[in-house]
Amino acid sequence: MSELGDPATLPPAPSKVPALRDMAYGDIAHALRAGLHDFRRKPMMGLFFAHVYVVGGWLLYVFLFVTDQIWWAIPITLGFPLLGPFLAVGLYEVSRRLEAGQTQWRRNDIFGVIWRQRLRQLPSMVWVIIVYFLFWSFFAHMLFALFLGPSALMNVTSSYAYLLLPEGLAMLTVGAGFGAVFAFVLFCLTAVSLPLLLEKELDFVTAMITSVAVVQRNPGVMTAWAMVIAGLVFLAMLPGLLGLFVVLPILGHATWHIYRHALVPRD
Repeated sequence: MSELGDPATLPPAPSKVPALRDMAYGDIAHALRAGLHDFRRKPMMGLFFAHVYVVGGWLLYVFLFVTDQIWWAIPITLGFPLLGPFLAVGLYEVSRRLEAGQTQWRRNDIFGVIWRQRLRQLPSMVWVIIVYFLFWSFFAHMLFALFLGPSALMNVTSSYAYLLLPEGLAMLTVGAGFGAVFAFVLFCLTAVSLPLLLEKELDFVTAMITSVAVVQRNPGVMTAWAMVIAGLVFLAMLPGLLGLFVVLPILGHATWHIYRHALVPRD
């Protein structure tokens, strides 16, 4: 038996890091149109992944209400969109297949691709996002206690008047500011890294560095893209998260097309 093992069982060769492209603001509109087109072509896939996100949000809020911890709803509402990039991985695969002209496949084929990612680098990125979300939740809790004190933290479930006090308004303002910074940093790390890891054989650190490099090369366009995502997600969350049934699939597919506009494949 060869010491090198069976070639069929060897891991695939590492991919070359794609080159960066100069982007234009028109790429955002093109990506959104392409995302809407992909959603229309495979609507059930988009609705399935969106329903996981929406139902998960409902269950989370119900849990907070039942356990009398509804005050957590504010930081979680601000941090909940941070998990969106991970939940959109299946949508990236759908767009990848449609782009390649593959239209005849089953839903289980997409699930199979997602399941196989457990052996690659995507799980490491998932942990980065989850830890980031948990750190934001802890930080928001700390801000609440610093501005309003522990007594307000315990009594906010019975009266939200604390939030209308000068201290409460200051806490909301500062929290929103820090939340925007947290969200933008994570956006820089994940703007193209998840689609990149789905398609290429790269380590997750290289993928995050590449994603940050894309933002640095195209700061105006990528900041505008981040604002589009934040604005659409905020509006979609207002009607009890129901708007996410449409917005999440479109943004998920559009992210794949932003990835295509941002990088030049080398292999």
